[in-house]
Amino acid sequence: MMDMENTPQIMSDCFPGQKSTIFPGKLKIFFGYAAGVGKTYAMLQAAHQAQKEGIDVVAGYVEHHARPDTLALLQGLEVLPCREIDYRGIKLKEFDLDQALQRKPQLILVDELAHNNAPGCRHTKRYQDVEELLQAGINVYTTVNVQHLESLNDLVSSITGIAVHERIPDRIFDRANQVELVDIEPDELVKRLQAGKVYQERQAKQALQNFFTVENLAALREIAMRRTADQLNRTALQEGREKSAKAGEHILICLSSSPSNPKVIRTAARMAEAFHSGFTALFVQTPETKELSGDNLKRLRSNLHLAEQLGAQISTVYGTDPAVQIAEYARVSGVTKIVMGRINHKQNPLIGKKSLADRLIALTDLDIYIIPDHQPLYKKPLGKFHLPKSHFTGKDACITLAALILSSMAGLGFYHAGFSESNIITVYILGVLITAVSTDGHLYGAVESLFSVAAFNFLFTEPRFTFRANDPNYPVTFLTMLSASIIASSLASRVKAQARMAAQKSYYTELLLESSQKLQQGRTEWDCLRLTAEQLSRLFDRPILYALSKSGQDLSFRAEPSDAQEVLAQLGTEEMGVAKWVQANNKYAGATTSTLPDSKWFFLSVRGTQGVMGIVAVPVAGYSIPDAFEKNLLIAILNECGLSQERIRLQEERGKEVP
Repeated sequence: MMDMENTPQIMSDCFPGQKSTIFPGKLKIFFGYAAGVGKTYAMLQAAHQAQKEGIDVVAGYVEHHARPDTLALLQGLEVLPCREIDYRGIKLKEFDLDQALQRKPQLILVDELAHNNAPGCRHTKRYQDVEELLQAGINVYTTVNVQHLESLNDLVSSITGIAVHERIPDRIFDRANQVELVDIEPDELVKRLQAGKVYQERQAKQALQNFFTVENLAALREIAMRRTADQLNRTALQEGREKSAKAGEHILICLSSSPSNPKVIRTAARMAEAFHSGFTALFVQTPETKELSGDNLKRLRSNLHLAEQLGAQISTVYGTDPAVQIAEYARVSGVTKIVMGRINHKQNPLIGKKSLADRLIALTDLDIYIIPDHQPLYKKPLGKFHLPKSHFTGKDACITLAALILSSMAGLGFYHAGFSESNIITVYILGVLITAVSTDGHLYGAVESLFSVAAFNFLFTEPRFTFRANDPNYPVTFLTMLSASIIASSLASRVKAQARMAAQKSYYTELLLESSQKLQQGRTEWDCLRLTAEQLSRLFDRPILYALSKSGQDLSFRAEPSDAQEVLAQLGTEEMGVAKWVQANNKYAGATTSTLPDSKWFFLSVRGTQGVMGIVAVPVAGYSIPDAFEKNLLIAILNECGLSQERIRLQEERGKEVP
């Protein structure tokens, strides 16, 4: 369990009033292309220089690797004790964020920016600790290697053959106020390894045989230099000293559960960086994607999180044909380039279906970039089609049986009235359509198709009331009837699924518009929060907690619906600690996030232009996890609430000024 008990006190100590009065700290990154180039050494030298200039410097966490030169530079600096965490019987030493916030120096050193924190820390990643330090107004010196940048992960892996698991979003690197490239010649680094100045002898030998070859180091060095130049160029653009952005470019990628999707996302992110363009990650929700589970669902969520980390705007569309949905979205959104992966699977020659890439090329005139998929080849079994899961219910079984009986009775009436067999077959196909529309899934329509053929054979073919057929043309008739029935059933089920998704999208749109209209009618800030919680309760079908955030006032949560007061008892000291952290940092935390993820609630700040206007808590334990589209809708509603609260607060302040 994460240590959240001290969070309320720490937050009140560090942020006694509104956080908007605190200026963010500055970030300096000492950047290298490999371990051993001297990043930590350069950082410590810079810290001593800052100390000589009268700056209050503290070493928050420095990984010295028992190197004598590094240990010598630590002397003369105040070093914060590490926080010890017991993990599976092992004592792990981690950076103590809370102690650093209480000490609050002017400058703090936090080594290894890409480090994954041990379970039990407030954040899962060290770069999140650094973000909190910066938000508290503390300047930070830190170190990172090029292979730890998220967008370069695939590129570095292709060069070295080694996958790096500790990574940081590129936005952290790009937000740095200063990046200092710590550089030495690859040959010199190899000599340092051989001399035991980087790793111990055994580790050094393994490193020289794998990662630390001269060729690898030279390639990584070039990538590091280019990335540093890109960061400097981005800083120049932001400061308005130069304008080289290519206007009108908009890059689109498609989110999926494919193992190769992360490579596509990273490639598109690098392209967006190069073009200084918009970057959208589109998820096409189909009946099949709604049934994802296990590893597929986990990969999809991971890919979505990766796209968010790399700065993509997440969008969701609904439909049964991904190619058509992607092409239409690209047309109305002004997309200029589509980046996608090539499916590296052997197509069955008897089915010969066009790939998604081929269909998009036919449907659009945009630039389409195909990223190869080097996953192992596999061949899909012939005739194996994926059908959405159907669950047997008595109601659907009765509808299927009733449709068969009514079709047979109508057919008998037609038979005695002298109508041809083609008219009777049409009646049975109508029964199949009624079954497909009135039942859940494809199963009942398929069963109705089979039984309709059997009933037609039994009741209307000679010899009647047997399952034999004397006419040699009847087998062709049966096969045609069965095929037509199954196709009609499939089309009807697809139309029904599309109608359901269209209704869901319409409901979401109506909910957003209704929220905006209701918030305009709110007379107090509490009214705005209550109306917002009411809409969110409808959206997620669960109770919602909300609290007003004002300087000098404690958070006091209320529940919506109002009769769900028992959920307030679930907010213990630890959960209130998460809420206060969200209030102080104006960020999201709790369940489904990487900050205090052991919480059972998802806490969000209601943001205004002047800071946090309120806190909303969404329970996650025991409920379904909100998908990407629902989260986007949630944030949109909260933003509307924040604007309405600011309007009311401004009117109140003006009213006080009037004599």
